[in-house]
Amino acid sequence: MSIQVPFLNLRAINAQYQKELEKAAQRVIQSGWYLCGAELESFEAEFAAYCQTQYCVGVANGLDALTLTLQAWLEMGKLSKGDEVLVPANTYIASIMAISKNGLIPILVEPNPETFNIDVNMMAAHLTKRVKAVMVVHLYGQMSDMEAICAFSKENQLLVIEDAAQSHGATINGKKAGSFGEAAGFSFYPGKNLGALGDAGAITTDDAELAEVLRALRNYGSHERYKNLYLGSNSRLDEIQAAFLKVKLTYLDDEIASRRSIAQRYSTKINNPLVVLPKVENEESHVWHLFVVQLEHRNALQRHLQEHGVQCLIHYPIAPHHQEAYSELKGLKLPVSEALHNTVLSLPIDPTMSDSQVELVVKAVNSFTL
Repeated sequence: MSIQVPFLNLRAINAQYQKELEKAAQRVIQSGWYLCGAELESFEAEFAAYCQTQYCVGVANGLDALTLTLQAWLEMGKLSKGDEVLVPANTYIASIMAISKNGLIPILVEPNPETFNIDVNMMAAHLTKRVKAVMVVHLYGQMSDMEAICAFSKENQLLVIEDAAQSHGATINGKKAGSFGEAAGFSFYPGKNLGALGDAGAITTDDAELAEVLRALRNYGSHERYKNLYLGSNSRLDEIQAAFLKVKLTYLDDEIASRRSIAQRYSTKINNPLVVLPKVENEESHVWHLFVVQLEHRNALQRHLQEHGVQCLIHYPIAPHHQEAYSELKGLKLPVSEALHNTVLSLPIDPTMSDSQVELVVKAVNSFTL
């Protein structure tokens, strides 16, 4: 059967704002200024305000947001090569790559099997004198227990960086994702809840010195042309993507509301006993970047849904410590993470989905048998 419910219809999502996006593109084209200009400065100010932070530094992508933040802490003397960083074992591999690329050591921590997020108790089990930071990943759009994590980190003098690539707009007691740690990295990959029309990313922080170092690192390590303080990168959020993101930021809360509505319908109407639905700790803390179910026969359900016209994806099929890039970690035994990678399946949760498409997904899931 042909696909009746695509996993994510980016064309339909962006078509809602096409006139405003075209106007933004025209404004940038006519300005004659395409990098590090007024559009970037304006978006950085607006996104910082949205995230309830003092500063936002736009960069080329989400991986760079994490990598450059850790590099900045190295340059500032807050970290040293060989220091260890706690990170959830079941995250997307980019989180871990950012650590390794800086000569830091990733310490993979088992997640809570119900929320998929890093387990504070397991963090404590991995704490040594070599651990200097924790990278907290708000996986699938649900925030980790930041109050407990920040208290633990303060007590043990750990830097906290939030990998907020999937959690734009999520809150805990009114406090936004990206405002809890010393810094946070965001991705604006097109499929994110706040997605550019290309690659883009940003770092949020309340640390003025960190923001200043990051602005240099994204621009060849330079604050002033031809004067290079650091071995930096070319990682700039360009003007046209910043202009697009400004348009889409104004609609982000509306899209989150649509995602929550779909998630609520899935949660109340999917009643297949073979399928484990996601557990939500607090509704405001989840922005439903992904709606991830679990079941032992994940691949069979995916084929069944495909036959019923529903496209589903797996986030993520291979655990990071089983990837060739991390062959040195293959000996690790991480049963919780491995079980998640073998059982998760992401259902469509597109803010432009029609009622009939949502019902089709529900009926298809409920009709699955072995």
